[in-house]
Amino acid sequence: MYKHILVPVAPDHVNDCDAQLDVARRLLDEGGKISVLSVLEELPSYIGSYFSKEQLKESIATFGNELKTVMPSDHITTHVLSGHPTNSVLNWAEKNNADCIIVASHRAGLADLLLGSTAARVVRHAQCSVVVLR
Repeated sequence: MYKHILVPVAPDHVNDCDAQLDVARRLLDEGGKISVLSVLEELPSYIGSYFSKEQLKESIATFGNELKTVMPSDHITTHVLSGHPTNSVLNWAEKNNADCIIVASHRAGLADLLLGSTAARVVRHAQCSVVVLR
């Protein structure tokens, strides 16, 4: 069905993405690709000023290596960015021509109705198909 599926995974849920990857495999066209993207949120400026840019790059590289080791297949490419989760996922998907995004979501609560979860914002603003798993 899809040629390029993006699976965004929160850094603290890297070991809990089996369901997303299973659905991605089932929806993937033969010869298609799956990309796993994890976004490390940027530190607020009042905290970030205590850390060098090199330390941020090192953190991204270290987490990127960890992400590669926990992915169950060599056919899955992994990517780590720093930024706002929703914007980073949407921009990456558009820039890399993902035709489907598979996001995990928790049960909506009052905070989600007021603020909106990352999954809800991805659903509302993505330029491609979005599958939400609970």
